Amino acid sequence: MKRPPVALVMFALLGGCASAPPPVHSMQDAQADFKVFKTFAWDKSQEAARPLSILDSNIQAAIAGELQRKGYAEADAAAKPDLMLQYETAAAEAIKSKPFRIGIGVGGYGNSGGAGVGVSSASAENVREGTLVLRVIDPARNAEVWNGRVSRELSKTGPPDPELIRTAVGELLREFPSRPGNLQPAKPE
Repeated sequence: MKRPPVALVMFALLGGCASAPPPVHSMQDAQADFKVFKTFAWDKSQEAARPLSILDSNIQAAIAGELQRKGYAEADAAAKPDLMLQYETAAAEAIKSKPFRIGIGVGGYGNSGGAGVGVSSASAENVREGTLVLRVIDPARNAEVWNGRVSRELSKTGPPDPELIRTAVGELLREFPSRPGNLQPAKPE
């Protein structure tokens, strides 16, 4: 009698146990021709309302880095950019559910074999979730040409670390159009 591979059974069961982060949502204006956009700049009206925080600096650096990787250049202060960037952040309490789970394990050593079953009950916990919304505007048309939203679980205390920001922004801009002829490889995750 042939037994199914133990590793295959375990990975199939454990695959349902991992909780994936919420999906990224984005929209693109079908009329926008991204081939003509070369430069970007930050909407200065956001900065005028409050001083630039460390968190804002980390977010802007992550967004600028991803856009540059995709072939866009940050416009000089005196130049008119092809794209204007606006973003918003928010943090809120959310409920994270942990579903009912069953784990099955089998194994053997020599002539001996064994099996085990583990069960956990469903539960829920409060978590802090941060959301970043990015709007990309064509100032020539005064029209939004792309927007996206990404949410990630944050630590209960303190601001998000720069690595979490960088990976979330990378996921957020994954579907953002690259410039034609941009040959920069994607950063490994």
